[in-house]
Amino acid sequence: MNICVNSTFDCSIEDFQAMFDKFEEDFRKCASDWKISIVNDHEVIVLANVTDMDGLQAIMGSDEMTQWDEENNCVDRVYSLEKIN
Repeated sequence: MNICVNSTFDCSIEDFQAMFDKFEEDFRKCASDWKISIVNDHEVIVLANVTDMDGLQAIMGSDEMTQWDEENNCVDRVYSLEKIN
């Protein structure tokens, strides 16, 4: 399933990237590909081809991730995408 995640946060882009890098091995287990686009200093858009939605939800709902979200005022808006032929 292709998804789009619009994330806003109070930390820097570098801090967001460091968090993402920390979880990259876990993301590889549930997504075959992804791209991160920087919108501004406190917002990114992630496009991902998720192959294991339960795995992704486990990562996003983990204690470590939810703590990071709270500490950085991170809000993720997740959308499913369908290809238009």
